[in-house]
Amino acid sequence: MPDKILIVTDDSGESLEIYYAQHRFTEAGYRAVIAATQRKLLHGVVHDFEPDWNTYVERPGYRIRSDLAFSQVKVADYTAVLLIGGRAPEFLRHEPAVIRLVQEFARRKKWIFSICHGIQILIAAGLARGRTLTCYRNVRLEVELAGGHWVDRPSAVDGRIISSQTWESHPEFYRDIFRHLDQEPGKAARKG
Repeated sequence: MPDKILIVTDDSGESLEIYYAQHRFTEAGYRAVIAATQRKLLHGVVHDFEPDWNTYVERPGYRIRSDLAFSQVKVADYTAVLLIGGRAPEFLRHEPAVIRLVQEFARRKKWIFSICHGIQILIAAGLARGRTLTCYRNVRLEVELAGGHWVDRPSAVDGRIISSQTWESHPEFYRDIFRHLDQEPGKAARKG
């Protein structure tokens, strides 16, 4: 049975980040499992960057099925958790079950990956203080107010946390992810 990666998202999760993660982890020999507030067909969104806009624009994205509800997740079964961006983290950071899950991943010293607005969940779980992190640049104030150090890089590694700015940062983010996952004791090197 392949190692499992938990993908945390919900309605208004960034479609490109969800699908890319699902496919990239599967390609590398992991089993990607999508968790949400409930098992259902989620409404994804696509955030894009237009040259004459001061911030991103949001469009309807893909419909993506979640595999299980947060209440069904057993952290011990997973190698890592990925906190997807989009607007989903805006409300997921208020979900006690999500916060408990992320904190348990940290307690067990498992990998925590965060992209874009996913950092809002990491902050709500109390895991930003003293860390060097990155995220979408317009969320950097939240990182700094939580005691973290924001860096303007596509991907940042701090201990067992790897963070990334946006879906445009996928190449750097996933290079960092697989470089570290492949170094785990007892893991055969995967081609990535």
